Amino acid sequence: MVMRHRRLLSTACAALTAGLAASLTACGGGAAPPSNMITVSSNQCGGNWSVPGPGWHTFEINNQSTGGGEVDLIDPANGAIYAEVENTGPGTVTPMRLDLGSGTYAFMCNFTDFNTQVGTKVTVGGHAKGTPAILPVSYNQTIPYAKKYQAYTEAGLKVLAGETATLAAVVSGGDLTTAKRDWLTAHLQYQTLGAAYGTFGKYDDEVDGQADAVGVNSPQWTGFYRLEYGLWHGQSAKELTPVAATLAKDVNALLAWWPTQQIPLSDVGLRTHEILENALEFQLTGHDDYGSGTTLATTVANITASKVLLSLLQPLLAPRYPGLELATVLEVEPAELVRAPAVKGECEGCRGQSS
Repeated sequence: MVMRHRRLLSTACAALTAGLAASLTACGGGAAPPSNMITVSSNQCGGNWSVPGPGWHTFEINNQSTGGGEVDLIDPANGAIYAEVENTGPGTVTPMRLDLGSGTYAFMCNFTDFNTQVGTKVTVGGHAKGTPAILPVSYNQTIPYAKKYQAYTEAGLKVLAGETATLAAVVSGGDLTTAKRDWLTAHLQYQTLGAAYGTFGKYDDEVDGQADAVGVNSPQWTGFYRLEYGLWHGQSAKELTPVAATLAKDVNALLAWWPTQQIPLSDVGLRTHEILENALEFQLTGHDDYGSGTTLATTVANITASKVLLSLLQPLLAPRYPGLELATVLEVEPAELVRAPAVKGECEGCRGQSS
């Protein structure tokens, strides 16, 4: 009986050894078996991998490094990106899903303090179309557009400085009905300049800050919305004269500060959507209505600002997105948008005309 068990154990071990040998032989040469696990680290980028063919596929990006990194699936011929996983952490597995078309692919890995790696080139056969690759925009390519945006904004701030000076004079003179009209003209001008998410630093809080943090009765609250609140809540010219004067002073300080700033190059594209995101959050919800009822007009001014940025970026966008419809975006040139659309009549669209 003991001998029989020994023979069975010997046979099983032999079979297992043969199986392992066959597996090692298979791994040692020939194409890699289809797998969705892509191993990356500071010294490897995907290894040998393959897929059954074109179609939807999910890769599992297995980061075995000691630090975070970015992994892109690229066209190795020109570096165009099909899909990417950003900030993948050490010891994590992150999915990357895309529609693989026919063509040649490779993984590209970027880990901090290590050179960029491009892994094995893999060709997917057939004649299928999949997720298109987008050629990245370099920082150097964005420099001319950042300069154009800075110049456009500076020209618009000069217009704004004149409008807020006029507004301050009208308020000081006691004509609050005209002040309501001039307030809207100047405020729309400011909103065409793309002031969203820190574009103007502290000046945005001073020129266009809300009362959320300090309350409507706080002397720390300044700017367009503070003046709007006073004009549409029956405050006197005497009360509002220093408010309007502070607004004009802060706009002039912003105008002097702006040319000294170096715009982060990635902000040109980022700003385009942030302006409209800002409009959705604060204008279309009514959050920033302090009495005038002009949030829709402000939203239109925000759309104008986004159009300006899209028109500046058009030379970069058009070749990368052949089907993108830019005709409506480019109806107006940036130079024509330095001044916001004039407000007709006595603050048309405002509520509460009487002071």
